[in-house]
Amino acid sequence: MKSDATYDYIVVGAGSAGAVVASRLSEGGQHRVLLLEAGTEGSNFFWSKVPVGVAKMIDDPAVNWCYSSEPDEGSGGRRIAVPRGRMLGGSSSINGMVYIRGQAQDYDHWAQLGNRGWSFQDVLPIFKRMERFEGGSDEFRGRDGILPVTHTPRNKVPLLEKMIEAAEKMGLPYNPDQNGATQEGIGMSQVTITRGRRQSTAFCYLDPARGRANLQIDQGAIAESLILEGRRCVGVRYSVNGEKREARAAREVIVSGGSINSPKLLELSGIGQSERLRALGIAPVHELPGVGENLRDHYSPRMKFEITGKNLTFNDNARGWRLAREAVKYALFREGFLASTSVPIRLYFRTRVGLDSPDATISIAPFLYEMVGKERRVSAQKGITMNVNVLRSESTGSVHIKSADPHEPPAIRFNFLSTEHDRIGIVNVLRKGRELMATSPLKEVTGREIAPGAHLQSDAELLEWVRNNAETTYHPVGTCKMGNDPRAVVDPELRVHGLAGLRVADASIMPTLTSGNTNAPTIMIGEKCAAMILATAATARAA
Repeated sequence: MKSDATYDYIVVGAGSAGAVVASRLSEGGQHRVLLLEAGTEGSNFFWSKVPVGVAKMIDDPAVNWCYSSEPDEGSGGRRIAVPRGRMLGGSSSINGMVYIRGQAQDYDHWAQLGNRGWSFQDVLPIFKRMERFEGGSDEFRGRDGILPVTHTPRNKVPLLEKMIEAAEKMGLPYNPDQNGATQEGIGMSQVTITRGRRQSTAFCYLDPARGRANLQIDQGAIAESLILEGRRCVGVRYSVNGEKREARAAREVIVSGGSINSPKLLELSGIGQSERLRALGIAPVHELPGVGENLRDHYSPRMKFEITGKNLTFNDNARGWRLAREAVKYALFREGFLASTSVPIRLYFRTRVGLDSPDATISIAPFLYEMVGKERRVSAQKGITMNVNVLRSESTGSVHIKSADPHEPPAIRFNFLSTEHDRIGIVNVLRKGRELMATSPLKEVTGREIAPGAHLQSDAELLEWVRNNAETTYHPVGTCKMGNDPRAVVDPELRVHGLAGLRVADASIMPTLTSGNTNAPTIMIGEKCAAMILATAATARAA
């Protein structure tokens, strides 16, 4: 086994949070940092820059772990795809680039669960510091951060104006900033896209840091186990192209593998449920029953409707010679379909009277797509696709390893639709989607309801359709949750309970789902973790 030098910090995973942690810890030059990433940039580096490249990467094992869930009742016995980024930037390099913080209530709830320092007023300064956004209020928005955030142009797809007018007639006003004072209403998606280029954490955080002498980035590095000496983590065992390596951390190891791979690495290292680990031939080192539990995600059926008007959707302009025209437009001006997010508009709303804030969302892709082999392509049929889901799902599942082999994917069990809250909520959202499409001026250009189909009307029929057709929105969280209860894995400082020198920083630490896409909150977690680590180091130096 090759023994590498000792570093001050080792960060496992260069994703949405890990890239941030490594970049911030290596600033100033006083700390030696090793960043381990299982993926490599490879031939897909070009598509990771182009916003529409998500269609090329979402099913590509070269840059994607391509996990799938275990069949269960909530998915009608199906396996559901669980794409996770496997390259520098992680899922921020392959995702839909939507930037949504979530609601203030999300973070205040975390604080109410006992996580001091995680209320909205605590995390708002971090969000503001990390983002660069023109628009909104200075009270809520950052102007000079490292992460550019932009508005999707409102006038590029004529159909969207009809949607805005229809939503307003339903009592959902146009919201110019869904990351501002309120999330409620219909609004254009805010995205991590600038001048036609994806703004991943690899691009924004790692690229400026690559030349630092104190930062080493090892790609193609498969983490196999943490090195524990007593109750302290002192390093990581990993392999690169089959070569076994070992690296030591003088200060801390930060696990940032995401909600699937972080609990996997802890369990491979003997941290978790002792009986489960013994059954797999792994010697338990530290009992933590919450490792791998509390998995949550947004369960989202895709509603589909025909659109009968001309030049209203991307289906008119993203095929054949028109697609070639879009490619030229992108090459010359970094504009058009190739430079856009696939979901340029979204609604946040309350499904019933008495709620203080929105509990559901509809994200709209102004086109229909189809699978051609293993590739997603814009369909010849004109229409729209709605991703619909409840915001704060209460169904919880788990992620656990199936063997001691670090190369074997873990068992992902979502347990979707296992609570009445989620079952009632998703039916209400489906009905809201139908209401939108039946409201003028949208109804005048709406044709057949392709999915679920107008023939399905009862709650039972709609739920059965959801079970057999829904996907996730690729927002897994919670499997190393933060808190002080018996099922918590990390404390509010993101330190693993009962172990020194080990933290987890990624979406797995979220106790509950945030109200929307999880990439922005995950980047914030990376920023906050790095700040806490640096504060600890400064205190140690002062002592």
